Amino acid sequence: MGDQTIKRIHPVADGYIKIAVPPPQESSSLGHQLRPPLQPPSLPRTKNKRGFTWCKCMCWSISILITLIIILAAIVGILYLVFKPKIPNYSVDRLTISQLSLNPDFSLYARFNVRITAINPNKKIGIFYQKGSHLSVWYKNTNLCQGSIPVFYQGHQNKTVLNVALAGQNQYGRTLLAAIQEQQQTGQIPLDLKVDVPVKIELGKTKLKKVRILGKCALIVDSLSANNKISIKATSCKFRLGL
Repeated sequence: MGDQTIKRIHPVADGYIKIAVPPPQESSSLGHQLRPPLQPPSLPRTKNKRGFTWCKCMCWSISILITLIIILAAIVGILYLVFKPKIPNYSVDRLTISQLSLNPDFSLYARFNVRITAINPNKKIGIFYQKGSHLSVWYKNTNLCQGSIPVFYQGHQNKTVLNVALAGQNQYGRTLLAAIQEQQQTGQIPLDLKVDVPVKIELGKTKLKKVRILGKCALIVDSLSANNKISIKATSCKFRLGL
């Protein structure tokens, strides 16, 4: 009896036995694995200011250009209605030849005189004929002679008669004269009078920018004999304004 060990059990106050349970480490690590990865914070988007400015400038430029075109068209329309411009009329009334002969070097020398009637049909437009005009007579694409008209002012609804002297020399005189004499036997010689005249248009008291009167008169004459009366059988003239 003396060697027996006596075990004593002490009752717990609340009647329950507390058992220490270790923390669930594996469950915690598994929970970390199931969480979604963190996303990096998104940066705010910045607008392309340079592209926006370029588009804005283009829109403004196009708008200004369209506005200017509309204003210019309106001004031109108003001027047209007020002044009612018409192209001047020109006609070749007479052609005389004072010389058409071969030189010792077999070049052909020609001296013509052309009478031209210029009519300005406009009621409110005047025409200033400037320096640098050029008139020439051609036979089948060959230049016979050239000259210029004088500087003058033509008023409203005015008719002006011009006597223009032309002179020229062609080095292929023998061949050219033979062709003219052969054509003369038919009684119909084709000639072209080409016109290039710089002018300034006067609208009221305002002078506009210099323009050019360009044209050609196709003539049919019966002869090119010097000092003889030459008859103009047919004439057709076309003129236009150019820059």
